Amino acid sequence: MSVKEPGTRDRASFGMIASGALLALILVVGALVYFTSGGDDETSSAPPPAQAAGGTGFADPDVDVLGRRVDVPNNPAGQPLAQVPGTQRTPADPDWLTAAPEGTKKPHGWQRVYGASVPFSTSDGPTRIENGLAVGYARTPQGAALAAAQITYRLNARPADRDLYVKQVRVSTAQLAAYDSALAADRLPEQQPETVTRYFVATDAFKIDDYADDMAIVRLASRGPVLDGKQFYAAMRMIVVWDQGDWRLKPSATTNTQTEYVESLAGWTTW
Repeated sequence: MSVKEPGTRDRASFGMIASGALLALILVVGALVYFTSGGDDETSSAPPPAQAAGGTGFADPDVDVLGRRVDVPNNPAGQPLAQVPGTQRTPADPDWLTAAPEGTKKPHGWQRVYGASVPFSTSDGPTRIENGLAVGYARTPQGAALAAAQITYRLNARPADRDLYVKQVRVSTAQLAAYDSALAADRLPEQQPETVTRYFVATDAFKIDDYADDMAIVRLASRGPVLDGKQFYAAMRMIVVWDQGDWRLKPSATTNTQTEYVESLAGWTTW
């Protein structure tokens, strides 16, 4: 089947969104795999200038490569939103596993953090920025989905952020050793260039495949190519675990990235 986008660069862009932003930093058998190529010949360009650390509020909003709004926080690490009491779902709610977190469909719900679009809610976190890390996710399915998207995309954008890797990814001793070896060999960029991060766009939907208080299996779906007139989405399966009072990403233990293309978002939760 042929891709139906209007030009080569557009086809590449959709492929980058599907395979780059979602395939992300996947840790397999102790090795770190990260995305390093862009959709055109500009991949060698320098990273964009950083915003002033520690700022508050927002600059003017922008649009992503799909033409969707993305807000630009003055703090490059993001701007947590005020949490609205009583808006978190509970296990007694019929949509406990299927509801979207509050606030993600409103302004400031998707923010450009180090070039990547990540979700912020008014119900399930993250509630604060600590040393550049977004923390304080609710112990809910919605909090698990938010953490999966945030941690994955932040690691994509800044592979050499060891603090993020150590504190928000549940890694083994062997995986940490492999990561430190890659750092020492200067194989992990501190910041991916804009030619890469422009494709780290907001995911379209999520699905909770399994949930317990100590672990959640989350799938994120991101817009992919149009094949034979049908829109497809790349769906990536991730695991997060509750550890030391917050959700942490658990790396894959196999070389199977557990990615699939789905034709419909029926049964998924749109952000």
